[in-house]
Amino acid sequence: MKHDLKGIIPPLVTPFTADETIDEAALRENVRFMMRKGVHGICLGGSTGEGHTLSTEELARSIEIACEEVDGSIPVVAGIIANSTRKAIEMAKAVSQYDVAALQVTPVHYVFKPDDDATYAHFKRMTEEVDLPVLIYNVVPWNYLSPALLVRLMEGLPGIIGVKQSAGDLKLMADLMISIPQGKLVFTAVDALLYASFAMGAHGTIAANPAAVPGVCVALWNAVQAGDHAKAQEIHRALLRFWNTIFADNLPANVKYVLSKQGVNAGLPRMPMPVTSPEQAAKIDVQLAEVLKYDESETASMQKAG
Repeated sequence: MKHDLKGIIPPLVTPFTADETIDEAALRENVRFMMRKGVHGICLGGSTGEGHTLSTEELARSIEIACEEVDGSIPVVAGIIANSTRKAIEMAKAVSQYDVAALQVTPVHYVFKPDDDATYAHFKRMTEEVDLPVLIYNVVPWNYLSPALLVRLMEGLPGIIGVKQSAGDLKLMADLMISIPQGKLVFTAVDALLYASFAMGAHGTIAANPAAVPGVCVALWNAVQAGDHAKAQEIHRALLRFWNTIFADNLPANVKYVLSKQGVNAGLPRMPMPVTSPEQAAKIDVQLAEVLKYDESETASMQKAG
């Protein structure tokens, strides 16, 4: 790999205008915001970015914009959410012309679930036809890949560099952590338990919390790496209370609302996803004010200004 993937890698929102096109200026603003917060990489086209709604052309343009903004300073991951091997490869090839560190790829997730051999064949063809490292995005509830299958994929396919493990079952992630082949990566997307994931040795996170409050998540990561578990647990408690207010079927819209509260133009969600409701906003506002107290980048900027 030409990029070192680790730490806090927020999956950026995709800002949409009222006519549901991508607001490119707002996307650039979001990338710059993340970089100011000291993140270790960014991801475009993930679930938080409503990647399931993006065309191949929209994903490629988003990646192009992100690569222009970071200019090689941090890695860019391209998310691919597709329902066929052919479509996944099409999207992968479209972004491969840019400086992409890795692909984040879901298993096929429509109602017809492929068995383990078909899933293996899917990722085998992808890694053979596209010369980019692949992180398996293990998120689909009705096609959730077992630790045994993930290990089989990582052992058998050199192009697969690791897994982004989602859902709330930390036991499955713990099983994966003790069985992954040497040199492979495990990123956590268990938003409620980022602290526990880091303490167990996860190589980083690509998840909604970092997309919403990146500075806080960087502070949590730094605390765990420094062995300051008292501080990390304090951040965890505030971050969990915050997470409980944004976690909903309109999670991407809620992340956009949180970004707007921090002065970032995050645009609108794409239909049929609803915007944050007044009831959601009232709960979010309370916990956002508390969790942002742990954003060390804000403290540093205020000290610099003073």
